[in-house]
Amino acid sequence: MQPELKPVRTGEQSFGRGSSYEPAQDVVYSSEQGQKVLRNTYLLLALTMVPTVIGAWIGMATSGIIMASPIISSLVMLAAVIGLQYAIAANRNSGVGVALLLLMTGLLGWWLGPILNVALSMKNGMALVGYAAVGTGVIFFAMGALSQTIKRDLSFMGKFLFVGMIALLIAMFANMFLQIPALALTISTLVIVVFSMFLLYDLQRIRRGGETNYVMATTGVYMSLFNIFANLLHLLLALAGDRD
Repeated sequence: MQPELKPVRTGEQSFGRGSSYEPAQDVVYSSEQGQKVLRNTYLLLALTMVPTVIGAWIGMATSGIIMASPIISSLVMLAAVIGLQYAIAANRNSGVGVALLLLMTGLLGWWLGPILNVALSMKNGMALVGYAAVGTGVIFFAMGALSQTIKRDLSFMGKFLFVGMIALLIAMFANMFLQIPALALTISTLVIVVFSMFLLYDLQRIRRGGETNYVMATTGVYMSLFNIFANLLHLLLALAGDRD
């Protein structure tokens, strides 16, 4: 079972995204504002790694809770994460929003427990976890570089990516019943592609001043990185895991 959780995404709507990008804004102001939000986003993103690691360590020790009923656990986790994201959005201009974000990242770290236990049961599991982390970092920096290089406004991608994300979420839950290995690998591959594009989309919005709140910016970027890492690890374990 590979973790995949849906972030609250609303395309061009203002909910959870700060103010939407307006091409008529002063370019210099947008650029300066975007760089400030981007710096704060990176700092907060680094901080989220602490509860994620702590949560993962706890999750490995308590993975039986999730594996006892994977489908129900997935539904409960999905509801909890979406609820936390709404709460983060409602408190995005206060320290409460930061605290809720850290709580959510700790919860998501806990959710990684079962797949990390599977990895550690393999001879090359630790190496594969490292490869997944490095691969996620490479995608992150590549999308960051592209967001700075591409001059075209990518705001049109939001709705298409949102629809793709919902379709993948439905396919993931359907495959919990169907248990088709090839479909699981296909879903993981598509999740990596879709959330890589979400990274590009979000990072460009931040740079252009389309997202003025660093808490919401961090939430979106973190969710993309989480899904990329979890599904990249799932692919590596399925294709290159050494169980002997």
